[in-house]
Amino acid sequence: MLPRQGLRAFADRSEAGRELARRLLQLKLPPPCVVLALPRGGVPVAAEVARALHAPLDLLLVRKIGMPWQPELALAAVVEGDPPDIVYEDPLRHGADADHAYVEAQLKQQLREITRQRQAYLHGRPPVAVQGCTTIVVDDGIATGTTVRAALKALRRRQPARLVLAVPVAPRDTLQALRSEVDQIVCLATPHPFRAVGEHYLCFDQVEDAQVLEALNPAAPAQPG
Repeated sequence: MLPRQGLRAFADRSEAGRELARRLLQLKLPPPCVVLALPRGGVPVAAEVARALHAPLDLLLVRKIGMPWQPELALAAVVEGDPPDIVYEDPLRHGADADHAYVEAQLKQQLREITRQRQAYLHGRPPVAVQGCTTIVVDDGIATGTTVRAALKALRRRQPARLVLAVPVAPRDTLQALRSEVDQIVCLATPHPFRAVGEHYLCFDQVEDAQVLEALNPAAPAQPG
């Protein structure tokens, strides 16, 4: 995908991750730090951040529960945990044509997918504890922020010492809406108008499972660049 003329563009997710890591290093965030990636696109970005900060890397597994009549519009999101956290989009919840049985059925389905992902990517390894840590949530970019908002709300309940959202690119209004959920936001580019995350990458191929597994391997070598 070629970016529109005049747009800031990263070569790929790894380059964006290295640039994001440099910005985060300048902040001298208090240790210990934990880096959490939103799969799958956020994983190559987060891997570079975790490597630079010498921090553990884990996945932040969150699944959307869509409206019955428009699955892409999130009624709620469920975030991995013990117990799992479910975060509702309140304005939609009260006007939604979604009864309790629908939400429960969707919740069970998304929890099964979360379990499958943790088993596939991390062989069932339990999530890294974030209590008392500087916790950095990383994605390859944000558009609407619905899923990220749910993840941040759930993480706050787990009592991190500091919660940081770090992304290469996002629209200003979305970041503004997320500011109350975090202690700090680090974003390299806030273009206007904003159309799609992929417009800000020269290479924005789908991240395959094999790439996720490699990035989560602490012995994996750094990507060239």
